[in-house]
Amino acid sequence: MARAVAVGEKHLILGFQGVGFEVVPVADPTAFSRELARLSRDRQVGLVLVTESIAEQIPAALEDFRSRSQAILTVIPTQEGSRRTSFDQLRKIVERSLGVDLLGKES
Repeated sequence: MARAVAVGEKHLILGFQGVGFEVVPVADPTAFSRELARLSRDRQVGLVLVTESIAEQIPAALEDFRSRSQAILTVIPTQEGSRRTSFDQLRKIVERSLGVDLLGKES
C-alpha cells in the first residue's frame, strides 16, 4: 500500500500523524529540498502534503519532485491562512496537462 507523508514545520504537521501519515519535520528550505528529493526516490510514497509556508520559499523543490516522482504532491495552507500557493500550483499543473489556463487568473 502507498504511504502518505506530510512535510513541513513540525508544529504544523504533527496532527497528520494521528490519521496515518508519516511526518517529516523540516526547519528550513535546505532541509525541505533534501527531504523532497529523498521522497521522490521512494516508490512506496503515493501522497505528499507540504506546508505552504515552507513550500513557497523554494518552489523549485516542488517542480523537481513532480518531475521525478509519480506521487501526488499538494501544498496545504497553514493556520495563517492561504497565500494562494496551493491554487497557483494547481493552476500550473492543469495548464501543463491541458495546454490551457482552465482555472484562469482572478482579477
